[in-house]
Amino acid sequence: MGKVRQLGRLVKRNRWALAKFEITFKLLTFLVAVPLFSGCVRLVMKLTGYEYLTVENVVSFAIHPLTIVSFLALLLLMTAYAMFDITTVVIILDQSCQNRKACLQDVMRISARKCGKLFHFRSLSLAFLILFLIPFLNLGLATGVISTIQVPGFIQDYILQNRILLVLCSGLVAFLAALLLRWLYSLHYLILEDMPFGEARKHSCRLGAGRHIKDLFSLVSMQLVISLVFLGCVMIGILLIMAVDSLLENLTLLNSFVSTIIWMFIALSAAVFMSLSMPFGYAGISVLFYDHKQELGEEIRSLKLEDGGRGAKDNSRMRAVGFGIVIAALALGTVFTYGLQLGKYNLNIEYARTTEVTAHRGASVDYPENTMSAFRGAAELGADWIELDVQQTQDGRIIVIHDTNFKRTTGVNRNTWELTYEEVSRLDAGSFFGPDYAGERIPLLSEVVEFARENLIKLNIELKPTGYERDFEKKVVDIVTERDFLDKCVITSQVYQVLENVKEYSPEAQTVYVMSLAYGNITKLEAADHFSVEAANVTENLVDRVHGEGKQLYAWTVNTESGIRRMVELNVDNVITDNVILAKETIYAEKTSDLISEYVKLLEKIF
Repeated sequence: MGKVRQLGRLVKRNRWALAKFEITFKLLTFLVAVPLFSGCVRLVMKLTGYEYLTVENVVSFAIHPLTIVSFLALLLLMTAYAMFDITTVVIILDQSCQNRKACLQDVMRISARKCGKLFHFRSLSLAFLILFLIPFLNLGLATGVISTIQVPGFIQDYILQNRILLVLCSGLVAFLAALLLRWLYSLHYLILEDMPFGEARKHSCRLGAGRHIKDLFSLVSMQLVISLVFLGCVMIGILLIMAVDSLLENLTLLNSFVSTIIWMFIALSAAVFMSLSMPFGYAGISVLFYDHKQELGEEIRSLKLEDGGRGAKDNSRMRAVGFGIVIAALALGTVFTYGLQLGKYNLNIEYARTTEVTAHRGASVDYPENTMSAFRGAAELGADWIELDVQQTQDGRIIVIHDTNFKRTTGVNRNTWELTYEEVSRLDAGSFFGPDYAGERIPLLSEVVEFARENLIKLNIELKPTGYERDFEKKVVDIVTERDFLDKCVITSQVYQVLENVKEYSPEAQTVYVMSLAYGNITKLEAADHFSVEAANVTENLVDRVHGEGKQLYAWTVNTESGIRRMVELNVDNVITDNVILAKETIYAEKTSDLISEYVKLLEKIF
């Protein structure tokens, strides 16, 4: 706990300077930097002739000379922006170490000067540290402009299912972690002692030699303690609200006033934690940096700045403004809470656009995927749609299977185009899931369509071309058309040419373009009536743009409560999931939830 106390003292001494800088920096990031970056990307797309980006064209866009030059320039600016954030925080913490009040203007002036070190060819490794190592390993140190990038779910699933890739990725993470720990103190040497980055790395390696594992444990422990303190504040606030509701049940106005104070406490705790999360991370590194230098007998060289006391009048004005804001918030919050308790406001939410649930490859959590058992299970669970994958056999029959090879689900190492349907019908597609499903067969698309008609469930039929097909799209459309099912299904594919072929043969067929990457004006893709996008790439702007053209947006594959809730909040039309029950329950709860009950449910989960 000694290091935690040291960390607390470093942050406490200049807490207001840190908070003011970080809050301002984050506001600038979201209001200026992020829109500017997005605008630059769109400008590059326009100049290179791309209206949208998908998996099928992103490589050609990425290797365009103008794209390469532009993105290198953007990366350099992003690095400088993040470096300014880190440098300012480190200098403020250094002033705290000297027990001095930091003058924010002086600190930022020095930070801007030191960021000039980036614009040097020898500083490529510095850019690598800031852009990739710190955010990738995310020890609470990511700045406002660079945060940990979420790897799309389908890539994670692919890596987890491939042992060689999993080992390689694990090895890469271990290597990056080791490299970060070796370079952990290099920014302190560069910023505080004005060393070239190459020399700073060497000093960092020497300072942390033999202590890397211990340092990692210390940093994680300090971050854990800080997170627990924040969680404790939120829990106390929720418990107090519950207590106030029970004790002051008949004193509505007083109840509203007290509840407003507690809500403000929770909101303030969240704001402070968010604004100081990065400074807390670097405060932990600073504590270790100063301790190790003392242990080795190294001189602690700190920056000398003007004392920050000259801003007393400004601080007084800021306190007056803050006090006024608190009074206004209390008054408005009390009025709102009072009206809420009297029933004047209804926080129940019923979305005009209902989010439907699609069972991914049937009820694939409980049954072997893409089999009649999985489809029957999906219908029993109340799924609105069933998603299934189709391919063509050697003799031209349309079968339901995801992989081009039968090995994973049947144990037979042959490809779909190598076997006739008679041979495919003898394969066991259930034993891989469990002995109870031994003998389950790979169904024909025609069988599934008949089942869907009888059970009044819609189908999402994804065509997976292998290059060996003959009249693939025509045969699929004919199967659903002959059974009067064309208006109760969508024909989907990850290959845009497939959708163009479908529309050419049957313009009335509803098509969906399945995309793992969707950027720009994808609605220009005229052969797609709707779009199905990997959940990590679904944004509010994307949903609005698709809906603005009268089209629908599906999200795949969403298997967590938080992920499903996010899709509902973004107003997507269809959630494709392996867990139908979770999706149905989460969507229902989201449509009939209110503010207070959400916090009560959170408390119940904690306990």
